[in-house]
Amino acid sequence: MVSAARLQGRIIAAHGRHYTVELADGSVRKCFPRGKKAGAAVGDFVQISPQGDHEGAIDQIEERRNLLYRSDDMRTKQFAANVDQLLLVIAIEPVFSDDITGRALVAARSADIEPLVILNKVDLASGVPLARQRLASLAKLGVRIIELSALDPAHVRSQLLPEIEGRTNLLLGQSGMGKSTLLNILIPDARANTQEHSVALGTGKHTTTSTRLYRLPGQTGSLIDSPGFQTFGLYHLSAHEIEQGFPEFTAAIAHCRFYNCTHRHEPGCGVLAALKHGDITPERHALYKRILAENEAKSSY
Repeated sequence: MVSAARLQGRIIAAHGRHYTVELADGSVRKCFPRGKKAGAAVGDFVQISPQGDHEGAIDQIEERRNLLYRSDDMRTKQFAANVDQLLLVIAIEPVFSDDITGRALVAARSADIEPLVILNKVDLASGVPLARQRLASLAKLGVRIIELSALDPAHVRSQLLPEIEGRTNLLLGQSGMGKSTLLNILIPDARANTQEHSVALGTGKHTTTSTRLYRLPGQTGSLIDSPGFQTFGLYHLSAHEIEQGFPEFTAAIAHCRFYNCTHRHEPGCGVLAALKHGDITPERHALYKRILAENEAKSSY
């Protein structure tokens, strides 16, 4: 039973061990975890004890529906908790990474988060056919893809607002894909910083330095913006969770001869049979093997 002194809210911003918690009445408090506790994420529902008029201590993190994060051999980076939909922003320019795009989708699937890929900057018409060709294998898997240009705000709103209403949406993407510009169109009060990507380097400059949840104006949904990234490790996933990130494997796995099949070289492997018959693409199977090998190498340290 929650004591009378406690309040319930949701974390809407995180800066290290400093969190902004929005309460049911719309007010916000700057909160800190008790002691050395950490691990809270934007999107978490929490119980806090008020401290003074504007601060509080986080006593408890409510049970999560999911948590999306990436991890490599150096550190773990949380994106958000209790997410309904991943809005993965890619663009015609700078060139997006098939590997990173695939990894983000694996992370979403393994956390039971529905993905929606947003192909931005389609005003750069000469690059659209190649982008569509690169995304064809994902479209065949049933991943929804929306094409738009941030230069047409009215079209952005008409395409995206119906998709995100009533949901907690995480806006995610490599640096330079136009993510912050899209955020400003959907939530003008966000006033996110935007800047041109570095043409010389062919990569984007980071414009978002912390994660933040915004309420959609006049709607029940919310949009979580997070910093851009250039790597997406999945060291935290188990072999089974990696499999879950490849939904095209599901039917084939039922035909594997061995219960602990790794789907790389075993005789009687349903996944390898599906690969041979063209039901699984070589690119997706290669991504699976890369992620699995990385995680096996990590666990052997």
